Amino acid sequence: MNPRKLLLAALALISFIPVIAQVSFGQPEKINLNWKFHLGDVENVQTATFDDSRWQNIDLPHDWSIRGQLSPTLASATGYLPGGTGWYRKILQVPVQKQGEKVYLYFEGIYNRSEVFVNGQSVGKRPNGYISFVYDATPYIKYGEDNVIAVKADHSRSADSRWYTGSGIYRNVWLVYANPIHIAQWGISVYPKNVTNKNVVMSVEVELSNDSPQAGNLTVQNEIISSEGKVIATDSRKINVPAGGNNKINVDMKVSNPQLWSIDNPRLYKLRTTVLQNGKVIDRTETVTGIRSLTFDPNKGFALNGEWMKIKGVCIHHDAGVLGSAVPREVWKRRLLTLKEIGCNAIRTSHNPQAPDLYDLCDELGLLVMNEAYDEWEFPKRKWLEGWNVGTPGFQGNYDFFEEWGEKDLADMVRRDRNHISIFAWSIGNEVDYPNDPYSHPALGGEKAGGFTQATYGGYNPDAPDAMRLGGIAKRLVAAVKQYDTSRPVTAGLAGVAMSNETEYPGSLDIAGYNYTESRYRSDHEKYPDRVIFGSENRHDLNAWKAVLDNDHIFGQFLWTGIDYLGESGRWPSRGFYSGLLEFGGFIKPRGYFRQSLWSDVPMAYLGTYAENAPSMDAWPVWNYEEGQPVRVVCYTNAAKARLELNGKVAGETKDYDNRTGIIYWNIPYSPGKLEVIGLDKDNREVSRYAVHSSGRPAALTARIIGETSGKDRGLIQITVQVVDENGIPVILSDEEITCHIDGQARLLGLEASNNSDMTDYTDNRHRVFHGKILAYVQATGETGKIKLRFTSPWLKPAGITIDIE
Repeated sequence: MNPRKLLLAALALISFIPVIAQVSFGQPEKINLNWKFHLGDVENVQTATFDDSRWQNIDLPHDWSIRGQLSPTLASATGYLPGGTGWYRKILQVPVQKQGEKVYLYFEGIYNRSEVFVNGQSVGKRPNGYISFVYDATPYIKYGEDNVIAVKADHSRSADSRWYTGSGIYRNVWLVYANPIHIAQWGISVYPKNVTNKNVVMSVEVELSNDSPQAGNLTVQNEIISSEGKVIATDSRKINVPAGGNNKINVDMKVSNPQLWSIDNPRLYKLRTTVLQNGKVIDRTETVTGIRSLTFDPNKGFALNGEWMKIKGVCIHHDAGVLGSAVPREVWKRRLLTLKEIGCNAIRTSHNPQAPDLYDLCDELGLLVMNEAYDEWEFPKRKWLEGWNVGTPGFQGNYDFFEEWGEKDLADMVRRDRNHISIFAWSIGNEVDYPNDPYSHPALGGEKAGGFTQATYGGYNPDAPDAMRLGGIAKRLVAAVKQYDTSRPVTAGLAGVAMSNETEYPGSLDIAGYNYTESRYRSDHEKYPDRVIFGSENRHDLNAWKAVLDNDHIFGQFLWTGIDYLGESGRWPSRGFYSGLLEFGGFIKPRGYFRQSLWSDVPMAYLGTYAENAPSMDAWPVWNYEEGQPVRVVCYTNAAKARLELNGKVAGETKDYDNRTGIIYWNIPYSPGKLEVIGLDKDNREVSRYAVHSSGRPAALTARIIGETSGKDRGLIQITVQVVDENGIPVILSDEEITCHIDGQARLLGLEASNNSDMTDYTDNRHRVFHGKILAYVQATGETGKIKLRFTSPWLKPAGITIDIE
């Protein structure tokens, strides 16, 4: 075919090409709807004749644990929620017209120890609950007939993690039709090299798979498309793929005057790959990419596109409170935008690969990503059962399949995610070197070990696994990464740096992450001058951030944690870990505003109050006390100074920013009204302000939609319900119970109040607010019409919202 005609034909089809980064070939379609589910192990479920008529009707993604009963008899590590074994079934109709095409099933993630059956035949097992995988179902498919897909998820080892994992098919599932000769799964790699403001070379690799009995003489065309939709570079070349085999091409494509991807301006490109045989298109896909450069230096830290910067990062787990691990894209988008508002510029996927939606959003929104694979390797860590660091731990885990699957799972993570321009480093592990949990070394016999006291670890334990094993495993994992990507550094979060420094572990890494070990930043820089060091996990205190600012060679930190998460719970009652900048529901907590005062360049001010003496970063915006009661008012701001006013009059003198604590405070007697802080620059000009009001008793509810509203295609609607007084002022101290009523084509996914100690039922439509508000997640069911939402509470005026779904 004439190349120009081919280009015009491809342009005409651009709107019909699915951009699904993780499914890199064929014609993918989601098959999330109309599944059957049963909790419990049953015999012969995989057979076509099995009667599932009494099973629960569900749509995917689905997490059965989050709908389970919270109980103090269950493991605190995973949030006092159950695991178990579950089965899923779906009838899949494959048209007779598809005869001759390949049929694949692609799973973004099943937790965990899954097995998939097609018409009674096992097509594969995958123990890792975080890894995406694809199965060739073709040999078992009946064309023109019904086909039974059955999936078993075995999470009977329910305390196998240090945090909440969820259970079941908690991510999307895709059906893929493809020509027998097609682009290999995750077979496309595109990456910028030799980046300048004038030119860049896009390095492209395309791997093709031939499942036919004849060799394929093919033409592969690659086109780079700008964000405006213009084709700016093309390449076409021929390739022969042997029968039953694979082959690949490597291409360098030059782009002039590139628009660089950055945190403030995340410009994206697309690579469109077309495969032709005898002039006919047999496969085509688009891959989202971008252009940017990364520089790591042991003395200067990190540069993006040649600009040296500090990473202001947070660690995040993959759950979203009441939604468990089945988290809609809209929820992640709102959360990530809120983190950016605070000043965050990077995410660490602690401590496992996450859903493809998260990486897509980080590409689009401008957030760097450290993509992490493992929390444990060949031996288990402690899993606390009665409360975090309380009682006798358990030792279930995912370690038992590491030897067989560790390198393959890691390689699959890299292959799936390598085209995400937001990813700037691969992490092969987190705290696998935690002293005596499980590894030990004579270095622990000293007074200090990695910043922790000897008493914490009990000193060297000769009966524990030898820490010298860490170096060999790390080298194997690094090699697995570099087999598929040499453009990014490999790292890990080191917990026992003093111990690990006696092994080959840190030396096998390109950059070294230090967890909670700021005290070693300078001494290790002197001892290991070629080591690039950063904070891979850090506390929220100001000194930990100053350790980054005051050391040029430390390129950043990742706070533990960005968002409150389920699991790693304290003693009952406790849903999870409560150190986040954001609540379970995604709203900014006081410590989030404190972090904003440290990280954001946008002028801001916040005030909170409490009746204690020491300055705190956890002061809520409450102004309701007894008349005359002494109150401490604290201000978090990035202004040079601040003044406090009450009802328009000065209540606290102008004070300079406190570099020691990062907090300005005043002690004043309580008097009702409007309390306001005004941020001032060095010349006493106002740059920001923040106010709180005394409230009366709860009188009414208000409701408003936040984020984006979606159409009928099962989009998510997020609604904030606030308790207010008769004047419309939020009642922060309220804990009223509210009920959600829905009339129309929608269903309630959950009510999230973000209260860590509320262990009541999360599966119904009633819940108590926390700090005066609650978040409702409502999902459209796929039908057009009006959705009427009504929120009620005894003695309060109700609130309602009507939404037109088109």
